[in-house]
Amino acid sequence: MAYNARLSWLTLLGVPVLGAAQAPPIDHAAPARYAMINALGAPNPNPAMGTEARTFDRLVGTWDCTFTFYLEDGSVRKKTGKLLVGWIMDGRAVQDIWVTYQNSQKDSTVGTSLRFFDTQLKQWRVVFVSPQYNYLVTVQGGMEGDRIVLHGVDTDGLPIRWSFNEMTGDSFTWRGEKSHDGGKTWKLEEEHHMTRHGG
Repeated sequence: MAYNARLSWLTLLGVPVLGAAQAPPIDHAAPARYAMINALGAPNPNPAMGTEARTFDRLVGTWDCTFTFYLEDGSVRKKTGKLLVGWIMDGRAVQDIWVTYQNSQKDSTVGTSLRFFDTQLKQWRVVFVSPQYNYLVTVQGGMEGDRIVLHGVDTDGLPIRWSFNEMTGDSFTWRGEKSHDGGKTWKLEEEHHMTRHGG
């Protein structure tokens, strides 16, 4: 991908996309400030990942999103956005960029997850950051049956469960749940439907 085309793609999304699914080689003609972004991406998982790579490799690409948020007062809020998923760091980690449009594509919030498989714990460890909301949380887990399930603790100290469900080649549903009784029951807070862009 030529440098100008890459800039056009980034401009279209309205965000500096890190770890794009098909990262181009470093363009030495580009300004130095983009060298890190170009070097970060990897086109494929590292062979050392083995079969565990498939856990998130199936999600690599760009997804059109319908976000649904279930609020405390019982109301439901819907938004649209995009999710971009790709391998980074020599194919040893996965990064995704969550873009949520507020009122238009020019008014958006951005969060990102870094995911890697911990070979000692035998689990995926994930860090999610949303700078605009001063939010950082970690979760870990992996495949449970035919879905990906990640557990952690939210900033309020309550257990959370994030899961990727109904996964096909062209769609999946992400759910965010929280427990107020130590994991005995779970309350659905977010449910996001993803459709592969152009799929």
